Amino acid sequence: MKKVIQQGETVMRSYLILGMCVLFLIQYFVKVQWLEYIVVGLSILAFLGSALKADKFPRWLGIFMMTSGLLIEWNKGTGIEGISEGIFLILPLLSLITLAPLLSIPLRLGGYFQSISVLLKNLLAQPKKLYAGITGTLFFLTPILNLGSVRIINEFLDELKLPSALSAKGYLVGFSTAVMWSPYFASVSLVLHYLNIPYKEYIIYGIGLSLLSLVIGNILFAFWIKRHPLAREHSAKLKIETNTRNQLIKLVFFVIILIGTCLLVESITNWSMIVIVCLVSIVIPLLFGLQSKRWKELIPPLVDFRDRTVLMLNNEIMLFMSAGMLAFAMKGTTAANGVSHFLTNLAHQSFLLFALAVMVIVLGITYIGVHQIAAVGALAMQLNAAEIGISNIGLALLLLLTWSISTALSPFSGLNLMVSRFNGISGVQTGLRFNGLHFTIIAVIGIGIISIIG
Repeated sequence: MKKVIQQGETVMRSYLILGMCVLFLIQYFVKVQWLEYIVVGLSILAFLGSALKADKFPRWLGIFMMTSGLLIEWNKGTGIEGISEGIFLILPLLSLITLAPLLSIPLRLGGYFQSISVLLKNLLAQPKKLYAGITGTLFFLTPILNLGSVRIINEFLDELKLPSALSAKGYLVGFSTAVMWSPYFASVSLVLHYLNIPYKEYIIYGIGLSLLSLVIGNILFAFWIKRHPLAREHSAKLKIETNTRNQLIKLVFFVIILIGTCLLVESITNWSMIVIVCLVSIVIPLLFGLQSKRWKELIPPLVDFRDRTVLMLNNEIMLFMSAGMLAFAMKGTTAANGVSHFLTNLAHQSFLLFALAVMVIVLGITYIGVHQIAAVGALAMQLNAAEIGISNIGLALLLLLTWSISTALSPFSGLNLMVSRFNGISGVQTGLRFNGLHFTIIAVIGIGIISIIG
């Protein structure tokens, strides 16, 4: 009886989160005030429910940030209206991280993951190509699957016991590229949303810097492997069948078509890219079922999504909602205005000093456990590109470059925690020791490119 009650509570909590996402999407189009209040109420219930199930550190950090945000906003005199606006502002991102995993269903049922496994195992005897395969695969999968892409790649390679340095370098370099360009990521969606930049105007810059990071990562690895040759000889190559090769080609086109669809819909409708991505995430599995007529096969992964994937978001809901509320509340405060004034004055003296100061501030805040949403979100809402002397695109690129670097280097980021756990090493080793040089070079080159863009 107790087990049945627990299962019922679990399903109800899942429906609560999914209902919050669906009602947010409806509210985006109908714009009814009373519905917004209902969505905010569901969000608060989802936050409280997640607090009971979240890990200890995210739970207390989330409670601290949410309490701080609520108190700051209340003291500003905005009352319930201000608090409601702050929570509603972060709902697009919560909907994004909740619904985007639906895209993995057609990929798994379509056999794409198995094709990737064959490809990577075929490259085991060639470390440089294996590293290129890991980072390249993550470049294409991460924009859609987020941290799930790292988990999938690790499942393929875990039994092979690769050196921790190789895994840490490959996972962080490959994953961090998506932070700078994928519309399916909270980073890109948040920054472009706050700076009011259409994704179609930003994508070429984001992908350009991401590809540059990928190339530099592979070049640095080529030098590293010469000094640290792998002691173990792996088995002979596996033959890549024509079907496997075709699946890999289809996967590349799937990602391209997905991003292209989002850009096309944005151009035609002028809807928010976050909303478009959420809608696409819902529609793609349905189209897969319609095209393949494999409706019965869709049911188990959809049930798994409801009962497992959604309920694994406790930490993310805690951190995203609380950090978003804190970032919103900080806007216009004496502290935020002081930081904004300091950075603006610094930008007038030297763009290099301004860019380095932004990176140091964000890295410092995220290194003690505060999520990037709070740090970067507050800066995105507070800074004025025109006053600084750069374009909105330049400011967005700087903030996303900083977000990407802090995601890799902060020992408290979800990426770093996951990779550290996989390799049995500390977060400092995973970030600074194995990838510090790479991200230092990317920071320097990125700042140079942004200063040219203006």
